[in-house]
Amino acid sequence: MKNYAFPLLIILLTAMFFGSIPFLAVLFLSTFLLILKSRDWRYIIAIALGFLCIINPILGLVSILALILFLEQDNFYRAAYLAGSFFIVFILFPILNLLLYFSPSSIYDSSLINSIMVSFVASTASTLIALVFALPLGYVLARKKFPGKSVVESIIDLPIVIPHTVAGIILLLVFGLSGIWGAPLEELGVRFYYAMPGIIVAMLFVSAPFLINQVKEGVKKIDERYEFIAMNLGASRARAFMDVIIPQIKGNIMTGAVNTWARAISEFGAVMMIAFYPMVAPTYIYFLYTNYGLSRALPATAFLLLLTLGVFLGMRFASERMKNA
Repeated sequence: MKNYAFPLLIILLTAMFFGSIPFLAVLFLSTFLLILKSRDWRYIIAIALGFLCIINPILGLVSILALILFLEQDNFYRAAYLAGSFFIVFILFPILNLLLYFSPSSIYDSSLINSIMVSFVASTASTLIALVFALPLGYVLARKKFPGKSVVESIIDLPIVIPHTVAGIILLLVFGLSGIWGAPLEELGVRFYYAMPGIIVAMLFVSAPFLINQVKEGVKKIDERYEFIAMNLGASRARAFMDVIIPQIKGNIMTGAVNTWARAISEFGAVMMIAFYPMVAPTYIYFLYTNYGLSRALPATAFLLLLTLGVFLGMRFASERMKNA
């Protein structure tokens, strides 16, 4: 029965934040199912203790602690479950709370839909571009030792630690109207400032390290002898890479692509600095909040969260299936 302890703890803690009635309903249902499965009537004590939450919602923790004592015998796991579940609920509850503000009317906000489309197109484009660089770069970092390798790896990870408004200014100096690359490209008709290419560049800058590192870690796990065997049979190194390496790291590629896409679509600071228009979804939410207040921004925020969560979870599910294939 101890395998149920951790997920049950997360469910009960989440329900507790929604009030006494939801908590008691979830507690009663889960405890009833535990009794049916284990025929252990001690769980009734947890139900009785659960009514303490009527006095104060925080007292619901007493019944949760009682369940953990019954479900898990190892004190270390008990402490780990509590610490871990509190952090998960710290992330989960605000998300669930925001979704309560979802309104179907958000679907008819053409500006919101346009900003979401810009976000989806730009984040997908930046992920595909990142893939072009991540495959060769991740392979080299995994297979080769060379002077300054740790410096190169640190450079790749720099966009993760640089504040994103700073990243936006850095990109503005390069790709802006008077930037080192922006000015000559502007003369050729390629514009980054307040344009879709600027959004893609900003998203690529902050998100590509996730994909590069996933490819690198995937290649590291593959014995290089498989490539040598393929090459001894007549394959070039490029053919060995395509036929031997790629099939074995497709799970890493998919996971890296999902994380890269998610990081790109959530980017705000760097994108806003270089391309406030056309608005991406986070910029539009910021525009609503600063101009019309929280009440106007909430339904749009909930709709965006619901949409991105659905796409993200679908992509994560696909990547897990690919890893296990």
